[in-house]
Amino acid sequence: MTQPSVSGLRDNVAMSAQADNLDELIDRLERAAAQLRSGELSQDAAATLVEDCAALAGEASAELEHRARQGAEEHAPAQDTLL
Repeated sequence: MTQPSVSGLRDNVAMSAQADNLDELIDRLERAAAQLRSGELSQDAAATLVEDCAALAGEASAELEHRARQGAEEHAPAQDTLL
């Protein structure tokens, strides 16, 4: 039975950390949406929360873009040598 490589373990840890980060962002957005739907926030608090949601959505978007680039690099590692 072969042992996984150190770089393979690092990749698995990095992917797990990325998944955890994205899951955390999603959870925070869902909690914020629930607060906004509750109608219990003042107008100022709701406006602040909407701004926070925009920032969280930006972070989630950046994380997804990072994953897409990383996935493209893994599937086509020699593409940069063609250019």
